[in-house]
Amino acid sequence: MIFNQNWQGHIIKDKKYSDGFKVNVPGNIQKDYAEHMGWGDLNWMDNCKKYLEIEDCFWSYKTDIEYNASSNEKVFFVTKGIEYEYDIILNSKVLLHHEGMYTKIELDITDELKNGNSLEILIYPHPKREGAPEGRAQADQCCKPADEYGWDWHPKVLISGLWEETYIETRNDSYINNAEPSYTLSKDLKSADIYFDIDCNGETIIEIRDMENNLVYTGTDKDIHLDNINLWWCNGQGIPYLYSWVVKSESDEKCGRIGFKKVKLVMNDNAWARPVEFPKTRSAAPITIELNGRRIFAKGSNWVNPEVFTATITPELYKTQVQFAKDAHMNILRCWGGAVVDKDPFFDYCDEMGIMVWQEFPLACNNYVGTPKYLKVLEQEATAIIKRLRSRACHILWCGGNELFNGWSQMTEQSHALRLLDKLCYDLDFSKPFIMTAPLNGMGHGYYEFYDREAGETIFEKYRNFNMTAYSEFGCPSIASMEQLKKIFTDEVINDITISEPWILHHGLMAWNPNSWTSFDIIELIFGKQKSMNDYIEKSNIMQCEGYKCIFEETRKQKGECSMAMNWCYNEPWITAAGNSLIAYPTNRKDAYYSVRNALRDVMPSARFEHFTYKPGDILSAELWLLNDSPNQVSDTISAYITIDGERKHLLDWKTDISEPNTNIKGHKVEFKIPETDTQLITFTLEAESGNSEYTLLLRNDPPAPRIPNALNF
Repeated sequence: MIFNQNWQGHIIKDKKYSDGFKVNVPGNIQKDYAEHMGWGDLNWMDNCKKYLEIEDCFWSYKTDIEYNASSNEKVFFVTKGIEYEYDIILNSKVLLHHEGMYTKIELDITDELKNGNSLEILIYPHPKREGAPEGRAQADQCCKPADEYGWDWHPKVLISGLWEETYIETRNDSYINNAEPSYTLSKDLKSADIYFDIDCNGETIIEIRDMENNLVYTGTDKDIHLDNINLWWCNGQGIPYLYSWVVKSESDEKCGRIGFKKVKLVMNDNAWARPVEFPKTRSAAPITIELNGRRIFAKGSNWVNPEVFTATITPELYKTQVQFAKDAHMNILRCWGGAVVDKDPFFDYCDEMGIMVWQEFPLACNNYVGTPKYLKVLEQEATAIIKRLRSRACHILWCGGNELFNGWSQMTEQSHALRLLDKLCYDLDFSKPFIMTAPLNGMGHGYYEFYDREAGETIFEKYRNFNMTAYSEFGCPSIASMEQLKKIFTDEVINDITISEPWILHHGLMAWNPNSWTSFDIIELIFGKQKSMNDYIEKSNIMQCEGYKCIFEETRKQKGECSMAMNWCYNEPWITAAGNSLIAYPTNRKDAYYSVRNALRDVMPSARFEHFTYKPGDILSAELWLLNDSPNQVSDTISAYITIDGERKHLLDWKTDISEPNTNIKGHKVEFKIPETDTQLITFTLEAESGNSEYTLLLRNDPPAPRIPNALNF
């Protein structure tokens, strides 16, 4: 039986404990302390700076243990995760010193108990590598999420605490310590041999049911054969079929689900033909996902923790955001290595909704030098992560971490941390693909704005000329809505865009880049100077919507040689003043979300444009496509229209050929001469049985010279 405890929190300064304050378990103690001190909303103005003053403190959770145990039961202290380095102290005796936040701890404390028992969790200050500069490099010798140290979408707020379930549990001899299924599929993927690894002193019975709740197996044999199985498919390719299982003993039971699948990473089209030049050497890395023998175009986004205080992430929040991904026709989320490894409900919903999960280990944008101490903690934490996630239906790929082979990280395949992770994945999850980092040769990260200032071109020109095997990150920012800005800034701050601290703290501006994600100079370059903040917000939304639409549809047109597109990023952990996300904190779908949802429909008409901006007399050229990511043959009739100054003109009808499953068709090219007009926006529409596609393009008579403002005065 589980006994939750009543805990009191303490901050420890100069070895002196503060008075106790109320804490939540699960919880992050810095958040509890902030509420105790009345610091107010983390999102408001510069409130996040208040957390800097408590970065190097010790913290304590204390409780007087309450439980009931019979004579045949043992008593355990159990935690699914405490962040980050801590001592477990019972009756003034240190039972365990531990570093790491993903390893489940189960301590038999039976022999240490007496009448009246005091339990303390003493949490050490946040790890910071000695000599490291301020920021993420301080985390390069630990397995703590690097984003806590500050990122361009996450505030510098270091957190710790009992962030996962923590309790006292009584257990008898028939307690099931572990029950985990593994399986091997037949070559034709129609049958499965299942093996249950069960740790229990007593006899156990296994039951397996299909999605219709039909009993397909019951018995005590741990080796099970099932015929005529249903496979788990990702969103858009079939049903994410899940079997449920229960292992029962005399007094305990464990349950879970199985999704039968076979996943591989295979070479992209024509990858073996490159490089052409001598010396012949390694081709671009394989990055096409083959699921159940079918090549899948992976389309989705980069997932980050949806709360700064990760203990507060609820199952409801996970469900809402994963549902939004499914509704947007996404089939994959890349769980980025600088963020927290998510709680079980996230993977539950991805299992159910057919969202493939690319899971990275807690390494990002640093050189994680393989010191003995670091490697020991990494092995322990990575082992816990692998064992927790390897049987998930949704999980399809392990990755060492984010941007580790880049110039700022300077790791290589010889780095001991990556060699260790490769070994652990091979030993503990042999059938799953592993890549050391993203991007690898052939893959792309970026571009992250609508306009490249150095090249003098928009992403319409850039992505048409790119030739990547995968786009595992790309971005197009927008300014937050006025509603969101009013939640974090005063009216004075909103309308006076100097390089002010609140704007910098909320990532709208950077001290080293006066524009950053707000892109004021780009807005003025493309649309001209605006009259109000609302006008800048409107224009940035147009750029984000049309930018993401352009990139997702263009990468899909490159299918074969390209195999995936995932924007940076999907969600955000607090209210940002500007950024690349599709979901504004906490669950507000931005205009760009709906544009991406339309651009990722499995079957749809699409247009490829040469440019975003035109002037009277220009020839607007649009290449028409029928995009098909479905497992079905499709055909369609596509009609093209252009609307200028409220006048709608029919341009073309195209009766497509039959598209084979997961195959695109390139069709006619439409050309239209832009007339003399004073209007600024052009609407290009494709109407089809599979649904309509609409594009907004810009018409300008006098493109202005770029201007980089230090301030906007309305």
